[in-house]
Amino acid sequence: MSPEKILIVDIDSKSISLLRQVLSSAGFEAVSANKADRALQLVTGEIPVLVITESRLDGTLDGFGLLHDIREFSSIPVVMLSDRPSADDEVRALENGADDYIVKPFDSRILLARVKSILRRVKNAPSTPEIIECGSLTINQVSRQVSVDDVAVYLTETEYNLLLELAKHPDQVMLHEQLLREVWGPEYRHELDYLRSYVHLLRKKLEKTPSQPAMIVSLSGIGYKLVSTPPNKPKGK
Repeated sequence: MSPEKILIVDIDSKSISLLRQVLSSAGFEAVSANKADRALQLVTGEIPVLVITESRLDGTLDGFGLLHDIREFSSIPVVMLSDRPSADDEVRALENGADDYIVKPFDSRILLARVKSILRRVKNAPSTPEIIECGSLTINQVSRQVSVDDVAVYLTETEYNLLLELAKHPDQVMLHEQLLREVWGPEYRHELDYLRSYVHLLRKKLEKTPSQPAMIVSLSGIGYKLVSTPPNKPKGK
């Protein structure tokens, strides 16, 4: 069996070399590009299992532009790297569909652990025909399509996995650590900001009034739950 390919996109040859070593040591095959247009060709031609891109790139597209263009046609996992510890950039990356945002310099062991965690989530996604209905929300696990009131809603891979985990336990409180462990992996169990960011993104896409959520509700300091029946529609009626 040939090794899984991971695409590295960076303008720094030293960074590419380091990432190649890290990924090769874990059994992956690394392909690389230093410009976004070439990266897009490799995404469609080489069919990597994951993309690692620097936020700053030469040419007409930077890492954010590359992420946007990838999300136009693919849900392939994307990890964004940056040498700027900017909360605004991190939010921008996550809102545009990145599965992770890692600031340089990074511990290669942590990067590899997060890459493996993302790939585990993708591989463990259910493939059996199953449709989950929760109030106005419908999740088709075969096509991985989500709709609210029969209107399709586009979700990134991570957003979908988080929603699915909540939908598997409707009306049950899912603890913060439990969600982080199941969706991101055990190494993320203390990354509460990740969870909050993605719940915020889901609410913007699913809720009629995101500032007053009725579908994904929170219990302060405890966790979140997906409400199957809106308050104005009592069960059984």
